[in-house]
Parts: sequence; C-alpha cells; structure tokens
Amino acid sequence: MNAPAALRNAINFKAEAHRDPWSVPVHEIDVSNPYLYSEDTWHGFFTRLRSEDPVHFVDSALYGPYWSVTRYRDIMTVDTSQQIYSSDAAFGGITLKDVPLQFRKESFIAMDPPRHDEQRKIVSPIVAPPNLAKMSTTIRERAIRILEELPRGEVFDWVDRVSIELTTQMLSTLFDFPFEERRTLTRWSNVATVNTGAGTEIDSEEKRDVVLQEMLSYFAEVWKIRQKQPPKFDLISMLAHGEATHDLPSRPHEFMGNLLLLIVGGNDTTRNSISGGLWFLNQFPEEYAKLRANPALIAKMVPEIIRYQSPVVHMRRTALCDAELNGKRIRKGEKVAMWYISGNRDPEEIEEPDRFIIDRARPRQHLSFGFGIHRCVGNRLAEMQLTILWEEILKRFSPIEVVERPKRAYSNLIHGITEMKVRIPT
Repeated sequence: MNAPAALRNAINFKAEAHRDPWSVPVHEIDVSNPYLYSEDTWHGFFTRLRSEDPVHFVDSALYGPYWSVTRYRDIMTVDTSQQIYSSDAAFGGITLKDVPLQFRKESFIAMDPPRHDEQRKIVSPIVAPPNLAKMSTTIRERAIRILEELPRGEVFDWVDRVSIELTTQMLSTLFDFPFEERRTLTRWSNVATVNTGAGTEIDSEEKRDVVLQEMLSYFAEVWKIRQKQPPKFDLISMLAHGEATHDLPSRPHEFMGNLLLLIVGGNDTTRNSISGGLWFLNQFPEEYAKLRANPALIAKMVPEIIRYQSPVVHMRRTALCDAELNGKRIRKGEKVAMWYISGNRDPEEIEEPDRFIIDRARPRQHLSFGFGIHRCVGNRLAEMQLTILWEEILKRFSPIEVVERPKRAYSNLIHGITEMKVRIPT
C-alpha cells in the first residue's frame, strides 16, 4: 500500500471534521475534507485560516499538496488572473481531485482563452435579458402550481417538493428535455457533484463514469436530431449549430464536460439557495418578520441568500508560472483552491458576515458567482427564479417552519442541502 493510501485509511475524516478548530495546529487544517460540509462544521476552520494563514499550504491526505486561498481579496486576485492561474482541464481543471486523464471532463469552465470565450458565447444568449423576460412568466406559473400543491399542516421535504422541482422544470426547458423525465437531469447532476466515498452509490470514478456515459449516449442521439433541424433556442440546439461546438460529439470528454457544466450550473446554485433561504429565515426569525412586513426587500434578500449559502464551495486553479500571493510564493504547477464559502464570510470585506441580513447596503458583494472570465453565465436566471418564488411564497403563506436541521451533501464542491423537513401552518 502506498503512503497516501495508507494515510487515507488511517484517518477518520468524519472525526476530523468535528475537531475543535481552535486547538488544531494551523498547519494541519485541511478544508478539503467533504465531511466539513456534510456535517456543517466548516466555519471555525476558515476563521482560523483567514486570520492566521490566509494563503495556506497543506499536503492533503485526500488530494495531495495544494494552496488554500480564503480571503475575499485574494480569491478575487486568483479568479481574475487567468493568465497566471489556469482552469484548463489539461492542467487539472477546476476541482482539487487530480482525476486521471481518461476521466477528465473538459468544458468551457475548464478552459482558458481563447477556447473558453468561443464556447461560452454560444450558450450565453439563452440567459440574456430579453430571453429572461420571456422565461419569467413560465417560471411564475410553475412556482404558483408547485406552491399551491403543497400540503398544509403536515411535514414534507422542501428540497424534493420545491427546490428540486422548480429548478428541474427550468432545466428541462433550457434543454428542451422531456418534461415527464426531468428528474433524470437531477440524477445526473447529483452524480456529477458528489464526492466519491462515504457510503454513497458513487464510490469510484469508474461508477460515476458508467452513469455519465448513459447521459452522453442520450444526448448524442438528441444532438443528431437537433443538428438536422433548424436552429432553436435550447442549449443542445445552440451547441449543435455553434461554430466552435458543432462537432462536440467527436470529442466525448469535452461533450460530456459541457453537458455537465450546463446541467449542474443550471440547477445546483438555484436549488440549494432555495433550500438555504428558507433555513436562514428560520434561523433569523427577525429577518423573516422584516421580510413579511416589507416584501420589497426580496430584491436585496436574494443575493444575500446566495452569499450566505455559497452554493459552490471551491474552485481550483493551477499556477502556470511562479507567482506571489499575499506574501506566499506559489510555484508553477501547484494547485490553488479558491474557497468561495470562506471569502463570503470575510469580515474585512463584509460587515457582520456570519449574520443573515436581508437589507444589506451592498447585497451583491459576494463571491458566489465567481469573478473574471468564468463568472457564472446564468447568475441572473438564478436570481430571477429565487425572486419569483419568494414573491409567490409571501402572497400565500405565513412563516414556513423548518422542523429539523437540513441534511447536507457529502461534497466539497457543491454546498448542497439534500433534505429539509418543513411544515406550512394551516
């Protein structure tokens, strides 16, 4: 057994996630442990790093050596310096795990210019303001239907009945995917983002790839049909007719990577923010009362939900050259992780960052959508879905009660909520 494998077997990562963050030697802190997020114990570890070692080197038992960047301004520096810090799959891509080449999923988020720019511009019109305006009516109709069908006075899972349902319906529209089969998109998204291990069905890259090959085969057939048809305003048709993407199926890993990017990007940020927002309002009842008294605050609350939830935990880059960041020397080829979840709680940039405040003066001051060329292309669609949903919630319900703590995803990439039991008063 090699040394990393022996070390992995020797460490109880769940127990590590519950250590007192203030008693752990700072050089031992490894915030890549997925249990920190499934157990919701990450806060103190990032507070330590921001305070004592904001650009922090660790030789991780899970991912090998890498740098953690935890302060707001340093994260922005890395995110906007693509000429120094690469996201290209050829160098490792956007996640900490060094996936073997045969399992890497190249996509425009895992590309550097000019290929990134050429592919991103093909799909960006679907979330341009004119099309968002057209989609708003559909989103509202669906939100109303979902909310009206919810039970009163009994416990149910908000994630399944509301968060997943609204976002998966939207995803089916974006892909022109069969509406009655829409939960297949949810499954593919979950498989793509969960960390392997911890008793999940996806406990190896091989098992993940089996499921994702099903997705690839499905869309390869859809692609053939859409390519023969006149261009339409759905993501597959746009890619099939795009100058830089019309031959994607001939590059299966890149085809799969772009499909996953669009499925996960069009789904996870919004669905986890829908769940998180209700949980936060229950944790801060004074904010819920403030919202009910003044529904106009939804406009400021939505970006605050996205900041406080931080749906994407981290993004990885790889140094293309030697560089200096906040006094630390980063060598060419080293991995750098931007912990958005930490930057969004940086007290040097955000006043009272650990409080959920729905009427902040600068609610859009957050890192959840990233910065620079890789800023989330669908950020306005995510905000629009949250806005419409909360407008309709306030019209028909008194405060919705979360009856137990949410269950969270075992992932250090997506800050996911997998189940949240709630009750709507009669």
